[in-house]
Amino acid sequence: MKKIILIIPLFVLFACGRNHIIVNGVIKDTEKTMIYLDKLGVDEIVIVDSSRISKQGKFNLKTKASGLNFYRLRLSDNNFVTLLTAPGEKIIVSSKKNYLPTNYELTGSEGSRKVRLLDTHLLETQKKLDSLTNVYREFNDKPGFDTISTGLDEKYQQVVNEQRNFNIGFILENLNSLASIKALYQKFDENTYVLYKNRDLQYLKIVADSLQKAYPESKHTKALVADLEQGMNRYNQLRINQLLKDTPKTELDIQLPDTKGDTISLLSLRGTYVLLSFWSTASDACIKENLTFKSLYKTYHAKGFEIYQVCIGGDEETWKKAIKFDQLPWISVIDKEPAGSGVTRMFNVRYVPVNYLFDKEGNIIGKDLHGRALNIKMNQLFE
Repeated sequence: MKKIILIIPLFVLFACGRNHIIVNGVIKDTEKTMIYLDKLGVDEIVIVDSSRISKQGKFNLKTKASGLNFYRLRLSDNNFVTLLTAPGEKIIVSSKKNYLPTNYELTGSEGSRKVRLLDTHLLETQKKLDSLTNVYREFNDKPGFDTISTGLDEKYQQVVNEQRNFNIGFILENLNSLASIKALYQKFDENTYVLYKNRDLQYLKIVADSLQKAYPESKHTKALVADLEQGMNRYNQLRINQLLKDTPKTELDIQLPDTKGDTISLLSLRGTYVLLSFWSTASDACIKENLTFKSLYKTYHAKGFEIYQVCIGGDEETWKKAIKFDQLPWISVIDKEPAGSGVTRMFNVRYVPVNYLFDKEGNIIGKDLHGRALNIKMNQLFE
């Protein structure tokens, strides 16, 4: 009798792996016997797989996937972590304790790593706020409370602002990642968004613009765009309606004086490609980079390229002399406010040199492009 040899083409196995998401791992010290993988849709949550947890704490989950999406790895409704994963990824999750949100580690998924960064940072912030609230309650009916409460209020607001700045920085660093959607909608509690100020609607706009290009078919992108276009937030409709009412425009704009004292608006450059550059006359790296910019400016300015350069801090006369000495031909303005001004907070400027590249419609299409990376990008845009 002839033996029948079953040959499975390698491309079939490869295709199978590419169309699935695998989540394996180990959870120590848990009394739970089952773990679940839920797919998070825009309006629904669907269980896509479940696994028994072995005596050693091991589990194995797998599901078909057609694109990048959010998932929830869940021991219970109050004990879960969020994943952002794409087909073909094999994620390894480990936790030494039963409560996942504050104890898990993972590998195998860059999107999930970014989500974990957001979640763990917010949890730490919530702990700080809870601690301050407990102190507030402890001294509520004791002598000198008025003085103590003022200090506590200031500290509480400081912690809130630090979390808000963290989310803004994350968004600007990850404009092409769906993880930015989570950064937009994170909450301190059931009723309070991290991005709670009226002007924060501008970040909703720039993320929507970026994700429409990166993931136009994603249901999460479409829901985000619908929120922007329809003036509602699917988590808190009334909140977004108020934001739209109070915020006349959503563009990121800068209005600062040039060397002649005339106020120049960043938005006035709409219709050209704009490199927004932040620098300091005290930085050798900035001065050196300006020489590179001069070559780019000479090549591309006539083709529709402009540089809007903001000097941060320093003496105004020193700034003017530096521009004249190096013969900087582009738009140069100065932020006379001290470090931490509205402009630097808006663009999360924590160091120099740093830059943002805008397209003709005013959308951010690049960040921190220096040297060869900037040259390649310019070649792509103009040649």
